[in-house]
Amino acid sequence: MTIQEREREFKFTFDDFNFLRKLSNEYSGIQVPDERFDMFYSRLSKRVRRLGFTNFKEYCQYLKDNPELEFTDFINAITTNLTAFFRENHHFEYLRDHVIPELLIRNSYTRRIRVWSAGCSTGEEPYSIAMTLLENIPANWDIKILATDLDTAVLKSASEGIYTEERVAGISDDRLKHWFMRGKSTQSGQVRVSPQLQNIICFKQLNLIQEWPMKGQFDFIFCRNVLIYFDRETKIMLAKRYAHILAERSWLFIGHSESLNQLSTELELVACTSYRKNK
Repeated sequence: MTIQEREREFKFTFDDFNFLRKLSNEYSGIQVPDERFDMFYSRLSKRVRRLGFTNFKEYCQYLKDNPELEFTDFINAITTNLTAFFRENHHFEYLRDHVIPELLIRNSYTRRIRVWSAGCSTGEEPYSIAMTLLENIPANWDIKILATDLDTAVLKSASEGIYTEERVAGISDDRLKHWFMRGKSTQSGQVRVSPQLQNIICFKQLNLIQEWPMKGQFDFIFCRNVLIYFDRETKIMLAKRYAHILAERSWLFIGHSESLNQLSTELELVACTSYRKNK
């Protein structure tokens, strides 16, 4: 018995792990290294327990036999969702100081701005984008943000827009007063984002490696800390698709540990992990 297959509540072998990560990769394109063995056990043991199985072999068989019943819960369980309001704040400063001023000139005729937050998790990123836009753009502009994720559970949480006070602790007092409502009675210790923010965001499930239903072009895209999960070929494919769906000379923001170096000739680096379509 290897250290990975040591005694646990449920027997979990590398054969089980290989089946599950292959299934995940075929659906999402996400690469799962050996180091995620314990993470898979921790995340999926809750499903094994809830379904009344005695080991992971039974769970794997259940997934094979009943994909229509279990697959969504399986994907939701293994998806990693780490986010925060104004995470990697330099992107929001660049958005405020460089992108928005240019868009106010470039889109002055249509007064229309379209944004995509890809991999939006529990919603902190698109709400942060919405605050930045509404604080710096006249009220008569048409602003819409598409926020997508693979995980349906986090999308439900994001669309509700309810957070603990700890989750918003890093937001300035002025922003908290303007954009959030504090809960009372049974909702004490929680805050809800204002309807003004929610009204400009549309939350949708989307698998990035499958067909994208949206056809229009975006003024900028946030896809941060998502590319790290894919292999090189998938990263190249996604970079091309992002460039294709961006409006001329528009922007793509990626995560702090990511780079498009040698992956794209259509997107050029203009600031820290901030790229721009070069034509």
